[in-house]
Amino acid sequence: VQLQASGGGLVQVGGSLRLSCAASGSTFSNSRLGWFRQAPGKERDFVAAISRLGTITDYADSVKGRFTVSRDNAKNTVYLQMNSLKPEDTAVYYCGAAYYQRWNVGSTRAKEVMEWDYWGQGTQVTVSS
Repeated sequence: VQLQASGGGLVQVGGSLRLSCAASGSTFSNSRLGWFRQAPGKERDFVAAISRLGTITDYADSVKGRFTVSRDNAKNTVYLQMNSLKPEDTAVYYCGAAYYQRWNVGSTRAKEVMEWDYWGQGTQVTVSS
C-alpha cells in the first residue's frame, strides 16, 4: 500500500481543514486506517483510527468532538475532518495503514506507531493564533 496525504495548510484558531489520504494497492479495503501527528521535537502520536468497514472509529482524547475520521473504500481514500482547530494541533499529520496486524480499532496497540504497516509522507498543519 502506498499512501499520499494532502490537505494541510495554514489556518487560524477555530478554523477547519480536511485532510485526505489516497492509497494505491489492492489491500486498502482490508486495512485499518489511521492518522497520527508529530509536532517539532515530539514523538509521533495517535490521532484517530477507523476500521476496515468504517463502522468503528477511535480518537485521541485531545481531538474527540473536534475531529472526524472517515473512509471511502470505493475511492481508496481516508479523510480527517478537523474542526475548531487549536494552536496545539499544529503538527505534521501522517496517515497510516495496518494490513498485517491483528488488533482492533480502539485497542491500545492501535495507538502505537510500531503497530502500523504503511505510512504516507505527511502533510503540515499550522494553526495560528
